[in-house]
Amino acid sequence: MRLKRFVIRSAGAIFLALVVAALVAYGTSSNDCDRRSAAQGELMKAIVYCDYGSPDVLRLEEIARPVPEDSQVLIKVRAAAVNPLDWHYMRGTPYIGRAGMGLRKPKVTGLGVDVAGRVAAVGSKVTRFKPGDEVFGSARGAFAEYVCASEGRLVLKPENLTFQQAASVPVAAITALQGLRDKGKLQAGQKVLINGASGGVGTFAVQIAKSLGAHVTGVCSTRNVDMVRSLGADEVVDYTKADFTRAGQRYDVILDNVGNHSLSACRRVLTPRGRYVMVGGPKGRWVAPLDRALAATVYSWFVSQHVGMFMARMNKEDLGVLRDLMESGKVTPVLDRTYTLSQVPDAIRYLETGHARGKVVIAVD
Repeated sequence: MRLKRFVIRSAGAIFLALVVAALVAYGTSSNDCDRRSAAQGELMKAIVYCDYGSPDVLRLEEIARPVPEDSQVLIKVRAAAVNPLDWHYMRGTPYIGRAGMGLRKPKVTGLGVDVAGRVAAVGSKVTRFKPGDEVFGSARGAFAEYVCASEGRLVLKPENLTFQQAASVPVAAITALQGLRDKGKLQAGQKVLINGASGGVGTFAVQIAKSLGAHVTGVCSTRNVDMVRSLGADEVVDYTKADFTRAGQRYDVILDNVGNHSLSACRRVLTPRGRYVMVGGPKGRWVAPLDRALAATVYSWFVSQHVGMFMARMNKEDLGVLRDLMESGKVTPVLDRTYTLSQVPDAIRYLETGHARGKVVIAVD
């Protein structure tokens, strides 16, 4: 009985300490918005946000131009791209993610991660780039005239791509490549289904799967059927007319960018050793889509198929793989709409509708 009381009291004390720590962190969490107005030196225009919320919280302001650290590259931004990751940062959802993003306010007030542009300056330890090089890759705060990026998150831009095309690549194409090749273990001759084949990740996934030698089935709406087929899909399922989970076909790999079918329904159309790779899922304020990811992990404990969520890892090696695919013409970015830097709020509103065909990009001039 004494041990039981001790365990209960200890658990209660730990829980109380966690609650107090969370409240203190919530009350003290802040950002640099108060200090930004006093910025000195060279200035630039950038999209910033001081509080979580709708696209209305975004502002185009003049702030201090960043200075690259030893292993960083300063990029004069020519184009950036919008990703679901951006509106997750902007809205601070799911709320569980605020443990890293900032409890009460965003820690990082810049937005945007996909970037393409020219190198303006390099840090003292940078060896792969020099001023004037045209590059693309990943950098937090890309919705700006200048941004600093780690040397290891950039590669040279293919000459046959525009800056806007190159900016559309990093997050979406890396997700498609690693989701199919690494998590899905896709092999030549296998059958893969891409749910959400007309979106940012989906348009890259169709082309990358074909380059890997797979038989590709894409799922999209009626208006996008021809476009998905033109990307190389062997078969296209119009979800307004048919349900791929009831069509009787089986697939070695399912890359799910939407999450609009139950895990059990998707598992039924996998081969006995098939792999379900969850990339996207239903939006939620508190936990979703992480709850679906947890359920997928539990599923894998009891079935012969592999069922799980996937998060991409940005690196120069895979950016190089994608550059080679684009230089050879095996992969071509699909652009839907282009907005200016001042129109970033409108671009994010459009992306949030879920009807973008390919990528939404920001032209920075």
